[in-house]
Amino acid sequence: MRIRRTIAANGSGPSSERQDQSRTLKRKRIPDSNVTPRRLGAPEESADPIHLDGTTTAGEGRRLFMRWLEATIRLEASDLHLKADLPPRIRVRGSLKSLQTDVCTPELLSQLTKDVLDEQQYRHFRDSGSIDFAYDFDDDHRFRVNLFMARGRPSLACRLIPSDVKTFESLHLPDSLGEVATSAQGLILFAGVTGSGKSTSIASMLQYINERRQVHIVTIEDPIEYIFKDDKATINQREVGIDCLNFNEALRALVREDPDVVLVGEMRDHETFEASIRAAETGHLVFATIHASSAWQTFGRIYDLFPESERTQIRKLLAYNLRAIIYQRLLPTLREDIHRIPVLEILLNTPIVKKYILEGREGELLDVLKQSHEEGMCDFTTSLVRLVEAEVIHHRVALECTPKPEELKMRLKGIS
Repeated sequence: MRIRRTIAANGSGPSSERQDQSRTLKRKRIPDSNVTPRRLGAPEESADPIHLDGTTTAGEGRRLFMRWLEATIRLEASDLHLKADLPPRIRVRGSLKSLQTDVCTPELLSQLTKDVLDEQQYRHFRDSGSIDFAYDFDDDHRFRVNLFMARGRPSLACRLIPSDVKTFESLHLPDSLGEVATSAQGLILFAGVTGSGKSTSIASMLQYINERRQVHIVTIEDPIEYIFKDDKATINQREVGIDCLNFNEALRALVREDPDVVLVGEMRDHETFEASIRAAETGHLVFATIHASSAWQTFGRIYDLFPESERTQIRKLLAYNLRAIIYQRLLPTLREDIHRIPVLEILLNTPIVKKYILEGREGELLDVLKQSHEEGMCDFTTSLVRLVEAEVIHHRVALECTPKPEELKMRLKGIS
């Protein structure tokens, strides 16, 4: 089986030994001069963290890795976790379950690391202690992989990325997101924790645009996850470290690429956010993600990225350029045909929301959410109530994840 992979790390082509193992790299990695050594004052060439004792052979790690990835796909799991002295574990319906196989020895995971990384990628892993890359199992299945050191041993976390971009209906997303996706300009933020389905929902919105609008879409990703095929739109996907040095360099180059719609991935720092909001200000529709625990609390997370002296200006930029904040969380269901379902909180930038932002009253936006359902907004508690009443999720699941359990209990009893 010929396997292709796209690596999101520093480096050039594989060594001759790698080439003999029928692997091909799609593209070469651009060295990033900003890579930080693991320890301050550490020598430029860090000590090799991987030591092989001769109990495994070259290629053995890759062979077992492929077997575990195949099991992940066959058992309809979302993730594969590999850790020394434990059997491989897969995440099914949100819970980790062990595969019925031998434990992963430290030697085997070390061999796997040597098998899947070429010389330059391995150097990055050695110096930084981790590496991200996308791994193509076959034409229909890709994995987003993080390989990292933990207590002196390699571990892996592999997220399965479906080849097809799903529709709103298949993802159980509200149709109102289609109206948001076809906005002419503005910033659309998806908030939530890691693994909450933000990337999948954004991909669905981009595909919605792709099927309906003759526009230029540029994505900046690390690594590229969903692969889009041009429909009515023209789509260019740029991978950090392969097509550009870093997020900030790619954002600075956007103005010369004539985009209409932009995906900038995660808001990691104030530079990324400021570049994104400026892009929205100059007439682009910008999608991004941020780690936050609700739609209305996202504002505090954004302001924390900036010094106090700059927050007034950022508040004004948000008030005039924000289109929507969508908080999402995935919950297990009671239905056999649906493993997990998204629960959404949707905040749209209506005139009253803009007014509250300008006045610094973001803490009161939850009340606006509850009173604006007819305008397409929805608070998290209401979303939970609807799913419980439709017998899609168990009420105990809803109570475990809500930040307002007493309010939810009263709503479920019919007390508004």
